[in-house]
Amino acid sequence: MKMEELARRVKRAALELAAVGAERKNEALARIAGALKERQEEIIRANEADIARSEAEDLPAPLIKRLKFDGGKIADVVEGIYSLIELEDPVGKTLLATELDEGLELYKVTCPIGVIGVIFESRPDALVQIATLCLKSGNGVLLKGGSEARETNRILAEIIIGAAEEAGMPAHWAALLETRADVNEMLKMDAYIDLLIPRGSNEFVRYIMDNSRIPVLGHADGICHCYVEEDADLELALKVVVDAKTQYVAVCNATETLLVHGGIAPQFLPRLKEAMDEKGVELVGCSKTQEIISVAPATEEDWRTEYLDYKLAIKVVESLKEAIDHINTYGSGHTDSIITSSREKAVHFMDYVDSGNVFWNCSTRFSDGFRYGFGAEVGISTGKIHTRGPVGLDGLVIYKYRLLGKGHIVEDYASRTRTFKHRKLDRDFGVDGC
Repeated sequence: MKMEELARRVKRAALELAAVGAERKNEALARIAGALKERQEEIIRANEADIARSEAEDLPAPLIKRLKFDGGKIADVVEGIYSLIELEDPVGKTLLATELDEGLELYKVTCPIGVIGVIFESRPDALVQIATLCLKSGNGVLLKGGSEARETNRILAEIIIGAAEEAGMPAHWAALLETRADVNEMLKMDAYIDLLIPRGSNEFVRYIMDNSRIPVLGHADGICHCYVEEDADLELALKVVVDAKTQYVAVCNATETLLVHGGIAPQFLPRLKEAMDEKGVELVGCSKTQEIISVAPATEEDWRTEYLDYKLAIKVVESLKEAIDHINTYGSGHTDSIITSSREKAVHFMDYVDSGNVFWNCSTRFSDGFRYGFGAEVGISTGKIHTRGPVGLDGLVIYKYRLLGKGHIVEDYASRTRTFKHRKLDRDFGVDGC
């Protein structure tokens, strides 16, 4: 089928899906969760074939790590779906209600965006999260996964789309794209696709942004920082930094640069090196770091690098301001954490660091839609329009204004026969209002 016809089908289905109620969508999600559990062995076999092929093609180890989709990962995505079911439907919420004049009422009500085009690499769990979030939020979706996960993506898409349609969702509400040519065709489909969400390398995301008229939501890099202040509890700081770097290195919310205040560096860095050596983490550092522990020198490029691997850059700074300036200069606006015993310093850090997620005394790995209670996420946005941070259900809806009148005409207000009152109403559209 030609790409344009496929996109047209999804667009038509999305218009129907937008009006489907919460109960029916939740029933479809429950059926998807059940089908994933029932067909777990098929999914694992498909994933093993993808991994074997990727290893034979000598693909990078971090990519293969992200590719793995075993029983544990399947259990995680199923748990995420059940969590999503428990969340309130984001569609149909009244954000504003105003009586413009007697009998003339304005409501601002959430609605789906329409058709989401999502392009992602490696991680099959992303397909499940994205598809189910789009279903819950009433959006049609075009899914394009990486070729390294083609067998896993095929069976996951078959299960999810089939189970949803069996539960009564509109046919063609979702579709899987498989070729590189499909991506270039997708970028031209501004008549059918309302939002693109790319998940991949910096160069890939920039390519998408530069080659499409469709709005793009996402982040190019995950250059995340931990900053250890001079008053930090050493044990707490060590625990947080080790987790932020090593709990799972091949993800965008893993810490890539560690900043340490000079006042605590002589006590903290030797302990950190010991812990990182045990985890197999390669360390590079500034000249001050090298005076304290034995590490390779860090270059200017290291401060701008998302390693997605067992490597960490370290810089010793002399003030909170210097740490903030470094983050705002080299960071990607993703996630940054301060470890300090001072609430005042923590608040200052969170006020002045220009990132979508700013933390105090906890690991950067917490910046995740599931951990935030969003059910899952379609990605992390480092932009400022129209959503920021982990993009869950609320990031997949927009709104429309609904105006209810009784024969009102503008001429009456232009001639001053009538005047606007603009009185706030304490009611929801569709409940008390209509």
